[in-house]
Amino acid sequence: LTLRGLVLPVGGIKEKVLAAKRAGIDKVILPEKNKKDLDDVPEEIRASMKFSFISETDEAIKHALLTKSAKKRIKKRNNAG
Repeated sequence: LTLRGLVLPVGGIKEKVLAAKRAGIDKVILPEKNKKDLDDVPEEIRASMKFSFISETDEAIKHALLTKSAKKRIKKRNNAG
């Protein structure tokens, strides 16, 4: 993360994704700039997981901490104005 809230790429994506799968985690948040690194992950693993790609810190918070109902309220509020 930068001081301005930008998300930078990280290393070891394949290993991190495989570890998440082994731990029973099926939703993973990754930096947008690491999207190409998913090519190294076996297709059957990728197909069984959901990936969100982010470029700013506020996106990470939205994906990780907000409930579905909170996300809907925010989206509705943003579309109203």
